[in-house]
Amino acid sequence: MLSDEVWNELRHQGTARAFRARSVMLRQGTAGTYLLALTEGLAKVIRREPEGIVTWLAFRGPGELLGEVSVFHGTPRTADVVALTPCTAVVLEADRFRRFVEERGLIMDLMRQALSRLRESDTHRSELLTLPLVVRLARALVRLIELNTHGTKSDAVRLTGLSQEELAQAIGVTRNAVITGLQQLRQAGAVETARRVIVVKDLRALRHWAEGAL
Repeated sequence: MLSDEVWNELRHQGTARAFRARSVMLRQGTAGTYLLALTEGLAKVIRREPEGIVTWLAFRGPGELLGEVSVFHGTPRTADVVALTPCTAVVLEADRFRRFVEERGLIMDLMRQALSRLRESDTHRSELLTLPLVVRLARALVRLIELNTHGTKSDAVRLTGLSQEELAQAIGVTRNAVITGLQQLRQAGAVETARRVIVVKDLRALRHWAEGAL
């Protein structure tokens, strides 16, 4: 939602920090004293419910803000952000970020981003109820590719750091169901798999699956 010019300027408002794969980048329940501007890597957003259930919320990639809602509202963080791959992000102090946004008139841009994320969440919940397993799986993989490659149309994209359990969590099924879905995609020549590695061999075919053109 932010222009390249604004994003590049924003990156100079804080300090870059590296995060190891599987590390918690932002922790649920902590104060929103800062946010992150993700510049490299892939992350997931999850919410831990009181009864111990973990709810998957979203994948996030380069060019996205993490934790801005708690910064603006002055409330504790409502979710964890966990690095799926090694990540780099710019740490932006809350006061400095708010001042940057106000000085450049970016309130509406951030509101549009918030609305876009709400629509994304609503769409995801609807898909969990209506779409076949393999379609949801293909859409999750396409989403990861778009985040990882900025929308490139190149085939043979390698996705790392994501377990079958996390994919199952993201699309609301069991791990065994994910194994079955990946097998279908392998048989169709769309992907190859190894431990925590998915290689998309035919992105066009995977998009067809994601569109429901089975």
